[in-house]
Amino acid sequence: MKIQVLREVTLPNPVRLALYKKSPELGPRLAFFSGGSALRGLSRELTAYTHNSLHIMTAFDSGGSSAELRNAFHMPSIGDIRARLIDLADQTVQGNPEIYTLFSHRLSGHSTRQELSEELTMMARGRHRLVDAVPDPMRKIIRHHLRIFLENMPESFRLQGASIGNLILAAGYLDNRRHLDPVIFIFSKLVEVRGLVRPVVNNFLHLAADLANGERIVGQHLLTGKEALPLREKIVRLYLTDRKDGSTEVRPKIRNKLHSLIATAELICFPMGSFYSSLIATLMPEGVAAAIAGNVCPKIYIPSMGNDPETYGMNLMEQIDVLLLQLKKDFPHTPVHHFLNCVLVDRKNGEYEGGIDRRQLMEMGIQLIDCPLVSPESAPHCDPRLLAPLLLSLA
Repeated sequence: MKIQVLREVTLPNPVRLALYKKSPELGPRLAFFSGGSALRGLSRELTAYTHNSLHIMTAFDSGGSSAELRNAFHMPSIGDIRARLIDLADQTVQGNPEIYTLFSHRLSGHSTRQELSEELTMMARGRHRLVDAVPDPMRKIIRHHLRIFLENMPESFRLQGASIGNLILAAGYLDNRRHLDPVIFIFSKLVEVRGLVRPVVNNFLHLAADLANGERIVGQHLLTGKEALPLREKIVRLYLTDRKDGSTEVRPKIRNKLHSLIATAELICFPMGSFYSSLIATLMPEGVAAAIAGNVCPKIYIPSMGNDPETYGMNLMEQIDVLLLQLKKDFPHTPVHHFLNCVLVDRKNGEYEGGIDRRQLMEMGIQLIDCPLVSPESAPHCDPRLLAPLLLSLA
């Protein structure tokens, strides 16, 4: 079918897709504001068509082994960044499958700290099967970072269940004057990451939410419904804080480099996933909305299908309102289409709370694109094999 999105295009566009697949190194820059696992399959699918996708990640995850690293070193969360780097890595390059296995390995949750410390020491010495399988020079760099981590590891650090990839990246962060970009760059080159991964900010901050009943929750892990009971009250305010009690709100500014990357994107995507902790959280720092508004490329929202505990009490149109409220926070008089001009749905196979009001979207200047997104294998979620060609065709 043909639609009008800043220009007339055909979805999916077989000519464009064939061109991108032939020369993915010249593929379009699709920018995603995301956090956790919702984009894993899509990220892998995109690498066949473009090596230039941009993934702007949240850095506020406060659960699991990420919490140990955050608290020990007062650093941004790196678990989602590590996972996205691996998802985008070229698995055909020699040594990359072995690095994938190593980075995905978690230490036992049942062994003693002494046993786990000894295992980590064996890795740093290159006498562990997972490290031994990695070819040089990657093995030397990994061993170097493991030694750095062991040298800086506090006595109270809990190693049970720790992700080796997270420990390696944390060591790189410490070794590069507490900056994430250099270590992300190093490992991106080592494993041939087919895209760019960047934290939205480099700060150690907490995600906080005020609920409709007056309750305040501080900590990303308390919002997602994975490590705590699902919310039973509507979120009415989300903000960043540098206090564990959430008593102060802070708004860090994004770096000029990130502003430039957003400004040169050929498509900006607000994808499915945890609505507040993955999507809205990446839009809160100062400068994000300005970079988005200054770019004339298509800007697309893909609502989640199925259950998202973070949107308790909200229908789809309310989610769009919250998204726009965040984007227009500093620009109340700027037209909506500068921030969002398309909503991509599958009304036949998808489930959207409260339905979709096409007329209301048109009045807001937002076009509804209704395409097959869900397959029998992926239901009730988007199938990356259907979604990737659509986004690439719209770029």
